[in-house]
Amino acid sequence: MGHCVAHPRPRLAAWFAGCLTAVLLFAFVAPLLTPARAQDNPAPAAENGGGDTAKPAEAPRPNIFIHIIKSVGWLFGLVLLFISVGLVALIVLLSMELRMAIAIPPAFVEEFTDTVNKRRFKEAYEMSKEDGSYLGRVLTVGMSRLQYGIEDAREAAFNMVENIKAGKEQLVTYLATIGTLGPMLGLVGTVWGMILSFMELGRPGSTPRPDKLAEGISHALVVTLLGIGLSVPAIFCHAFYRNRLIRISMETSNVADDLLTQMYHNSKKPAPPAPPAEPSPDRAAAAAAIKPK
Repeated sequence: MGHCVAHPRPRLAAWFAGCLTAVLLFAFVAPLLTPARAQDNPAPAAENGGGDTAKPAEAPRPNIFIHIIKSVGWLFGLVLLFISVGLVALIVLLSMELRMAIAIPPAFVEEFTDTVNKRRFKEAYEMSKEDGSYLGRVLTVGMSRLQYGIEDAREAAFNMVENIKAGKEQLVTYLATIGTLGPMLGLVGTVWGMILSFMELGRPGSTPRPDKLAEGISHALVVTLLGIGLSVPAIFCHAFYRNRLIRISMETSNVADDLLTQMYHNSKKPAPPAPPAEPSPDRAAAAAAIKPK
């Protein structure tokens, strides 16, 4: 029975999810950044016999989410959006790749064990070579060194486990980098907002406008809030996927060692004797004809 494994493309799916997130965020944010059209003239006074003026309407309370989006600004908004898309793509990619069922497929282990027990070693090697899982790549390297002894095969398989683990650790490290960059970007935004506020305070010959001061302070606080909010999931996912990678690596090493040992001992066993072939009817008739009476 042939072994066919569907090879998913988690990197393509992850970047597609990140781009989709960017499009949705931009579609949500763009209308909010459009400035509202203000009224140029105040509402006319109500005309009545007593000449009373109309009571001015109370200004509506601003929405906190719209205020945050407007306060962050285009520069820091684009930077934080780009990092957010990368964070989403990394999380999706790691969630698709770092799964026990993907690293050690149960169907592959069962079929490989059955093939080895039937002493079809070449077919087992081709099966592991065609499989793109974590375990399949480790077994392929280990089986290629099995002719030099089980210890050499174990060492080669262990080195392959460490090699694949190092490649996955690079992706996990990016999460830690994003978790570190978040507060740093928040600090830069805080300093930038304070500079804008002090520039308004330091204008000579004019009274500082409260709205300009509030705008600079709000920008500082909003960028700090978004930077910290970006770093929290990044740090959590870094610890989560790092522990999962360690567990998957250990399980892969154990399963690969068991399968290589099983294959090594099966190769050392003598082949079972072939069953005696039954004579054909023509040959049996000829033997009976020449048998002395």
